[in-house]
Amino acid sequence: MSLLYILWNPDLTAFSLGPLSIRWYSLCWLIGLFLAYVIVRRLYSEQKIKSELFEPLFVYCFIGILLGSRLGHCLFYEPGYFLSSGKHIVEMFLPIRFLADGGFKFTGYEGLASHGGTLGLIIALIIYVRWSKLNIWHVLDNIAIATPVTACFIRLGNLMNSEIIGKASDMPWAFVFERVDMIPRHPGQLYEAIAYAILFFIGWRLYRKYPQKVGTGYFFGLCLTYIFTARFFIEFTKEIQEAFEASLPLDMGQILSIPFIIIGVMCMAGGKWMNKLGAKH
Repeated sequence: MSLLYILWNPDLTAFSLGPLSIRWYSLCWLIGLFLAYVIVRRLYSEQKIKSELFEPLFVYCFIGILLGSRLGHCLFYEPGYFLSSGKHIVEMFLPIRFLADGGFKFTGYEGLASHGGTLGLIIALIIYVRWSKLNIWHVLDNIAIATPVTACFIRLGNLMNSEIIGKASDMPWAFVFERVDMIPRHPGQLYEAIAYAILFFIGWRLYRKYPQKVGTGYFFGLCLTYIFTARFFIEFTKEIQEAFEASLPLDMGQILSIPFIIIGVMCMAGGKWMNKLGAKH
């Protein structure tokens, strides 16, 4: 085995506070959400949006992303299991797994899908807009500027968990995920994290140069188009997550990315009519 390969087997726990253990995956999620919180708060301030409208936004986003990500995984990747009984449906919403002896164990949310998270976020923002009376495209554009930061850290969390692994590779930067096997593989999670970090800097630079585009749907469209186009092509380097995907012409991640890419392109190209559609009530 080449010495250039990266042996990867980090401790799942970042640190402990008494009996409470904080895992790297959870920490990455929290860091990503916190940075997005700081960025959007700054955008609201710069755009003179009422401060009392900001704090509820974070609550809507958090709930929408968590529920959407969880339901997306359960319904897109494991519907046969989660829809097979009432107990399994409960497991969709609670971070537990029922045991054969009638008890249960706390597992955390094992399985979160980014496509579901995106859809959940959009639905949450629509509900938020109905409450706040803000221009929906203004809100979506602001969230889109910050979203790549969160997406980046979520994929770093996947890397720390040694999950969503890549296909076997002989590239010198291949990772050997020791918790999975001893085969050098593409670090697909890292590819995505880097791609999303680049998108953040592109979006931030464009915002600084063209702040008037906020509210046209342009940044929302850019975010969807870039993220899911990157996801589509990076999927070619990744192993399938569920066995049924082997019989599909594209894996589930690629299939679910296509509608988001189309919507993203439409938002970037149709800013004027979308802005009119999203006018204040």
